[in-house]
Amino acid sequence: WNEIIELFRAGMPLRKHRCRFKSYERCFKASEAVDCLHELLGSNQNFGPEVTRNQTVKLLKKFLKNHVIEDIKGRWGKEDFQDDGHLYRFPPSSPLKPYPKKPSCGKEVIKFPDWNEPKAGTSQEHIPVKSVTMNSEMWYKRHSIAIGEVPACKLVFRRELTQTNIEEIWKSMTMSRLQKVLGLDSLDEVLDTKLVNSKHIVQNVYNVNKQGIVTLEDKSKELPHWILSAMKCLANWPSCSDLKQPTYSGFERDVFKTIVDYFGQIKEPLLTFNFFDVFVSVLGLLQKHNKAVEALQISCLLLPPENRKRLQLLVRMMARISFNKDLPPLSESVRTRTLMVQAFSRCILCSKDEMDLDELLAAKLVSFLMDNYQEILSVPSALKCSIEEHVVHLQRVQIKYAGADTDATFPPPSFCHQISTDEFEYQRATGFQEPLAALLEEIAMNKEISSKDKKKKLKQFQKSYPEVYRVRFPTPESEAVLFPEKTKQKPPILMWALKKPFQPFHRTRSFRM
Repeated sequence: WNEIIELFRAGMPLRKHRCRFKSYERCFKASEAVDCLHELLGSNQNFGPEVTRNQTVKLLKKFLKNHVIEDIKGRWGKEDFQDDGHLYRFPPSSPLKPYPKKPSCGKEVIKFPDWNEPKAGTSQEHIPVKSVTMNSEMWYKRHSIAIGEVPACKLVFRRELTQTNIEEIWKSMTMSRLQKVLGLDSLDEVLDTKLVNSKHIVQNVYNVNKQGIVTLEDKSKELPHWILSAMKCLANWPSCSDLKQPTYSGFERDVFKTIVDYFGQIKEPLLTFNFFDVFVSVLGLLQKHNKAVEALQISCLLLPPENRKRLQLLVRMMARISFNKDLPPLSESVRTRTLMVQAFSRCILCSKDEMDLDELLAAKLVSFLMDNYQEILSVPSALKCSIEEHVVHLQRVQIKYAGADTDATFPPPSFCHQISTDEFEYQRATGFQEPLAALLEEIAMNKEISSKDKKKKLKQFQKSYPEVYRVRFPTPESEAVLFPEKTKQKPPILMWALKKPFQPFHRTRSFRM
């Protein structure tokens, strides 16, 4: 509301117009206002080109009702704006009027635009807008005046989320997204969610270097320096920074055998036994490339950070070796790509039982990993943004109106703090007395609106805030002062009105002796 008002006041061209042999300065036609506002709404990211001209006219009707604009005779308060040639202008002051601000009580302040009257000599096309600090009470005050309504509402203050709370949110939303991508009714078919560590997910997302590789907090779990040097040597062949150039034939094969021997002796595969069924279930999605990539992205977030880092380094090395034409063949009988899959598939994926079928499944998955390792082993940006927005939403102070659910888009977490009805009533009574009293006074003293509209607004206010209303109008007589009765002249009494109306003859009962 406030953004559109600001843009409309600043962007609406004001010119001199004639109407009924009289000239009016700094005004505009109704159709010109529709053109200008429709263009502003279409280019605004909060609305877009879907806004119709008819919707723009409806918004201008609201502007006229709430005194954002007025006709050239100063009339406003009704929704009788039409897309025609009638002339309108901006009122001297903004509909958002400043009120004295109470001292801050340690609550979070919100930046909000302040409408000031333009200084002398300032063009109305460029009305200056200053940023001021406002507490939640002042925001509520101005918001109520701007929309012209006084709905019952309350502020919902969120409890600060702990690191444990945030980690559980990450786990819950990650599991939910994985279930949706896999197309399963429940993850219980492929995964015991109790084995998923929420700390691992958060560390895999945020503890990364510029290349996207996980950085470990426990340095004892890092790969040995000598194996890292060997992997870098083959991945960056022939330019090797850690080792000197080899001086004998077959050096690269010896380095490769050293790497294969190291990963061949690990007790558990990098994708772990616990997540074997999850990764096997992804194989059914390989025909749908994007879904398979997203499923593997999310599944790899569940890994312990040390496993994820080793997987990132190993698969990156495998992919670089497979596409490096300068590297001499590492086997005389097997192609380099096939050799990579055969040598490392078991250390990447296998089950505890080690059935023959596992080797075929692992080879298929590892081949897909090599071809798409940059996407799969990166953090899924869409999931990260949605979870971060959800966390911010939970921490933000909410304004909740009666009959509306501000949290409808998100399921209410179990750790939110709910206040009692008595506590809310106390907060509402002590927190909003002053701005609500000022708003009630403005409604009562407003001479621009009709008596009918004033009675309607006062009735709405009394229904929503009876305590504030009772302080201002303790008796019916104090309210009646706002609506003085008009004395009506009684018509003269006619003489024939004094005569008794004709009474029909009533037959009486006779008594005979």
